[in-house]
Amino acid sequence: MEYEIIREIFNSCSGNQMRDVFVDEAEIADVDAYVRGFLVGSSVSCERRDLPGGGVEYDVVTDGLRQRFSFTPL
Repeated sequence: MEYEIIREIFNSCSGNQMRDVFVDEAEIADVDAYVRGFLVGSSVSCERRDLPGGGVEYDVVTDGLRQRFSFTPL
């Protein structure tokens, strides 16, 4: 299935609300496997939410770095 992918990397510095945002479109057969490729570290957590309309969102923390992956079907 083809998705619009938004990857947000949250800044962990106190008082800084900026984040890096990357937007892409890709054909992905398994979004779980795609996100697992980013789960590298000694301390990893991942929470998946299924959204209305077939979208999927993941909140990921790897060694203190917080990221969000949002997949929206095209």
